[in-house]
Amino acid sequence: MRLTADRGIVQVHPTRRCNLTCLHCYSSSGPRVDATTPVELLTGALDDAVPLGYSVLSVSGGEPLLYRPLLELLRHARSLGMRTTVTTNGLLLSERRLGELAGLVDVLAISVDGRPETHDVMRNSPGAFAKLHGRLAGVARSGIPFGFITTLTQRNVDEIEDVVLLAERFGAALVQVHPLEPVGAASQNLRDAVPDGQELGFAMFEGIMQSAAHRGVVVHVDVARPAEIEGIDLPDPGTAPRLGDWLSPLVIETDGLVVPMTYGFARRFALGSLESAALCDLAADWDEQPFVELCARVRATLLDDGRAFFNWYEEVRHAAVRAGGAQQLPLRVAG
Repeated sequence: MRLTADRGIVQVHPTRRCNLTCLHCYSSSGPRVDATTPVELLTGALDDAVPLGYSVLSVSGGEPLLYRPLLELLRHARSLGMRTTVTTNGLLLSERRLGELAGLVDVLAISVDGRPETHDVMRNSPGAFAKLHGRLAGVARSGIPFGFITTLTQRNVDEIEDVVLLAERFGAALVQVHPLEPVGAASQNLRDAVPDGQELGFAMFEGIMQSAAHRGVVVHVDVARPAEIEGIDLPDPGTAPRLGDWLSPLVIETDGLVVPMTYGFARRFALGSLESAALCDLAADWDEQPFVELCARVRATLLDDGRAFFNWYEEVRHAAVRAGGAQQLPLRVAG
């Protein structure tokens, strides 16, 4: 088992501009945030990522459909033989936009947070669900494979079924349930809504039941159990294989910083900035030992404390913060 995802994924956040101000946004994006990444920086990183073992480009945000060079980025990834995914709130998926994306996107991941009233609250936008719902028939007609991503909180495990039923109705093949993490906007708005271990267990069992009841929809809950992390292969520092063979996702933030695992990961563990060096050089110069040792400590702690269910990503992220990871990494200067 890989340290994180099952495939070599490069996850990019090319803009933090968004048409919504969601309560749980991990990147604190919004309509007034102008931060974007030059497309040349990202296409160059993809050129380097493929030899490093990365085969999937995942575009998130912000709202990726507000990133003007999105089609150029997707075309470049496809020219390299990469698969592509785009995560979107779905509100901008017009027939014209879907026509542009057809043939360039392998999977559209559309955010749906429970029942209409819950979705509107989480999106901080009355009527957001109705607007999204109005786009789904067009998404289904487009022929682009798509799925839903829904955020699990301490209070909405019973709404997973509603998302699965919506997926079944419109032909979405997947529902991914991701636990809320107290980062970005959620750290201020929803800290008391982070699901505890018991709620993670309920979500796991709910996912199993919904998958059995609706066989046309795969329900995946981003919750780990001890047996799963026991099988994680931690590379020997200094003798690790290609980066993409063991570390996924590799995250490129909007400012060009490259970090392991999740957006906003503690800077102490960053590879460095694309503004100062190419990805191949950052990967070659990165000392992976502190990150690998961090993961080993988290794994040992989780196996010892007897918890049946946990969010592996959040456990590692939180441990990185406790380890003093908020300290900014000195970045290499080109030349």
